[in-house]
Amino acid sequence: MENQLVEATTKKKGKISLANQIVIGMLLGIIFGYFFPAYGVAIKPLGDVFLRMIKMIIVPLIFAGLILGIAGVGDFKKMGRLGFKTMVWFELATTIALLYGLILGNVIQPGIGVDIGMAGDTSAVAQYASKKVDVLQTFIEIIPTNFIDAMAKGNLLQIVFFSCFLGVAIANIGEKGKIMVDAANALMQAMFKVTDYVMTMTPIAVFAFMAFTIGKYGLSMIIPLGKMLLTLYGGLLLFICTVLMAACVLIKVKFFEVIRIFKQPIILAFTTSSSEAAMPAVMERLEKFGVPRHIVNFVIPTGYTFNMDGGTLYYCIGVLFIAQVYGIQLDWTTQLLIFATLMVTSKGIAGVYGAAMIVLTGTIAAFGLPVEGLVLLMGIDRFMDMARTVTNLMGNIIATLVVARWENELPDEVIQLAYTVDYDN
Repeated sequence: MENQLVEATTKKKGKISLANQIVIGMLLGIIFGYFFPAYGVAIKPLGDVFLRMIKMIIVPLIFAGLILGIAGVGDFKKMGRLGFKTMVWFELATTIALLYGLILGNVIQPGIGVDIGMAGDTSAVAQYASKKVDVLQTFIEIIPTNFIDAMAKGNLLQIVFFSCFLGVAIANIGEKGKIMVDAANALMQAMFKVTDYVMTMTPIAVFAFMAFTIGKYGLSMIIPLGKMLLTLYGGLLLFICTVLMAACVLIKVKFFEVIRIFKQPIILAFTTSSSEAAMPAVMERLEKFGVPRHIVNFVIPTGYTFNMDGGTLYYCIGVLFIAQVYGIQLDWTTQLLIFATLMVTSKGIAGVYGAAMIVLTGTIAAFGLPVEGLVLLMGIDRFMDMARTVTNLMGNIIATLVVARWENELPDEVIQLAYTVDYDN
């Protein structure tokens, strides 16, 4: 028996953690894509298969989670308070992100000195230019006319809306609704188990995505637009180190412990440029951390559409970049109007394909700036999207912890215990 225990311990010590496997896959993918670009582009389907498998988990996970969170608690006053606090934090964080983008865009001026001739073919912008951001229609379309259609299209806002209403209804029918709560709980646990199966192929998917990114876009695209890239990365890092780190200090949570605990989903989000890919792992780890399930199930899904910190910071810098490239001077009144416009248009459009480009195109066109300048940003968008996605993900992780502490549902002793939990098993 003792020998078996020693053998099992030795095997565990010799095992490479999934987080480290992802890092190895990322590094090998960069090398492979650099030396064999054609093959790097060709293996992208391996990554696409992984993302499709993750996306098939997201809808039932959110649906079951919100029903369980609302109907399971059954306290509507408490849920109303939770929703209010969540939205207050979301609005505060995204407003600061926009403000950072406005300041950095004016101080660093990333568009100055960029050659307009690099824009090249503008036909790729046409698909976004034809889509306008209608704020009123966006809010109307939060209400689904067909929930099955919303699930099929993966419209997170509509899914959240319907699931919340259904959760309230189930809670109101008392004991009759218990069977649905139990079913939601079973479905959620099953989705977490499916996630465990899918995550085993993560290193291969990460390898494929990094090989594709480097193979298709190369490192040469970064050099001419390096100032823009550095401005965005610097702004996102500044936001993380000031706003998110300050939030951790205020709620008495160790920021670097949070990074360690969520290292695996953070790396996954960076390499795939998909926060959805990391969503199941984030929700599971937040519960292991000690955050009550109803808070996780409410804050994370809503955060994926209303709390895109990295995206909002990028929008501001992106608009100013286009103006600077074409030598257009924007006075402070116009810039404040752009700021106010982005505060509205950046909300609730996250689930739409090409959301960043749609928001930018709509804003640029509304203020009379050259839409064709977006081609410059599209050339390095993959590299910018990787950083935006990580910031969005980290913003939602911290938001969940902030709301849990604000609700007094994450005691100090639970946090201290959370630092000692093995999250990889």
